[in-house]
Amino acid sequence: MADKTPTASAQITFGQELARKATHVGALVIPGGYYFLGLNRSDMLIIMVPITAIMILIDIARIRQWRFWRSFAGKIISPLVRQHEKAGDFMGATYILLAVCLTVTLYDKPIAVAALAFIIVGDTLAALIGRRFGRHRFGNKSIEGSLACLGGCAIVAVIVPNLTWEVRFSGAIVATIVEALPLGTDDNITVPVLSGLWMTLLSRILTNF
Repeated sequence: MADKTPTASAQITFGQELARKATHVGALVIPGGYYFLGLNRSDMLIIMVPITAIMILIDIARIRQWRFWRSFAGKIISPLVRQHEKAGDFMGATYILLAVCLTVTLYDKPIAVAALAFIIVGDTLAALIGRRFGRHRFGNKSIEGSLACLGGCAIVAVIVPNLTWEVRFSGAIVATIVEALPLGTDDNITVPVLSGLWMTLLSRILTNF
C-alpha cells in the first residue's frame, strides 16, 4: 500500500522506504518499454508472465522460508519487507507485476501505459510525501499524500501519448481516488485496473459522440 499510518510506516525506516520506492519508480521501465519498444500485447505478455511467475515463487519462498530465501534472497530484500508482508502477504513488487499482466491483457496499449504509470508515480509520491508531511489523516492515508498522488498522476497525464486530455486527466483523478479508498485489495492492483477501466469506458463513450 502507499500512504501508511505512522505506526505502519515505522516498520521500516524512511531510508528503507526511499530504497523501496526507488525500485518502485524503476518499474517505469515496464510501461516505457511497452510503448517505446513497439511491443504488441502478445510480446509484452510473453516477457512479463514468466517474470511475474518468478516473482511469485520468490514471494512464496519468503512466506514459507525456503532455503533459497533464507540463504540468499532474504539477505538482500528482507530490510525492505513491511510487517503485513512478513505476516503472509505478497510484496508490492509482486502485485505490480500481476497488475502489469492484468492491465496489458485487459486494455489497449495507451491506456495500459497510462494506468501503470499512474500507480508507479502516484503511489511513490503518496508514500513519501504522506509519510514525511502527512498531518491531516483519513483512515490510513493523508490529504497531503493524496494530493501528492494527484500531482504525480497529473504529470503522467501530461506526458502519456495517444489519449485525449479528457481521458488522461479523468484517469489521473480516478487513480488518485482509488489509491485513497480502503478497498481491501492492494492498490498496486486496484489503481491500474480501475483507472484503466474508467479510461476505456470514457474513450468509447467519447468515440461514439
